[in-house]
Amino acid sequence: MPPQPPAPPVFYSFPSNDVLVDSLANFVVKAQRDAVEKRGKFTIALSRGTLAANLRGLVGQKDVQWDKWEVFFCDEAAVPLDSDDSNYHSNYLSFLSTVPIPPSQIHTIDPSLLDDIEELADQYEKQLIQHFAASNAARYPVFDLMLLGMGPDGETASLFPGHEILSERDALPVFTHCYRAVFVVSGAEKQEMLHSILDTPETGLPCSRVRPAAPGLVFFFADAEAASQTTYPSTKFRWIDNQKEAEEAFAAAQAKAARRAAQEASDD
Repeated sequence: MPPQPPAPPVFYSFPSNDVLVDSLANFVVKAQRDAVEKRGKFTIALSRGTLAANLRGLVGQKDVQWDKWEVFFCDEAAVPLDSDDSNYHSNYLSFLSTVPIPPSQIHTIDPSLLDDIEELADQYEKQLIQHFAASNAARYPVFDLMLLGMGPDGETASLFPGHEILSERDALPVFTHCYRAVFVVSGAEKQEMLHSILDTPETGLPCSRVRPAAPGLVFFFADAEAASQTTYPSTKFRWIDNQKEAEEAFAAAQAKAARRAAQEASDD
């Protein structure tokens, strides 16, 4: 039986960054609840950049089970953990330092291995294998949630357009084997690139290639400034739990966009 094709991306557009932040917090809490109920823990991977600042809506929330979180990093640099170039450091300053996740459940690179990059990478891979092997027999780690940013060239997690790693069988699949992948995009400087990623995915930009295999889902959270050029139909924010709901949401959003276009044409 052929594999089921990936679900269409779910696109949420919010009137302001503050509304985006509140909605993202709501989404993360529900993803956490779903993961803990089904698997007893919540495995989350964080990207670098300004993404962590958008998690501020989680601070102080009562429904967050911080003791169930297992935090990994999508694109860590081989630098000391207190370096400005460290993914861990940027996430620590903006988010991790403000919440009570047990330190042993925040999985960083081993800074004592910085002089041996191959060993450094092998050690982090062993952390992933050790964590996922007991609960997941799949070939790749399957995160409950991957939170990703979108770079100015359509890159994500240091995967840039044209990079040879995009064709590797053991690298990109980690990003396409997760229960939920979420891109968080804000600001007018992202509007053209978001338009390209969602409206012309055939260009093959890295962000467009993150399409989790079924039953995984991919979501785009964008504020109004970032979404201003995108014609891909947006869905009113709500919890979407599975591929069928994602497909229905996309079809409904398409129909709504078509009705709006017809109304605008008749008004002219």
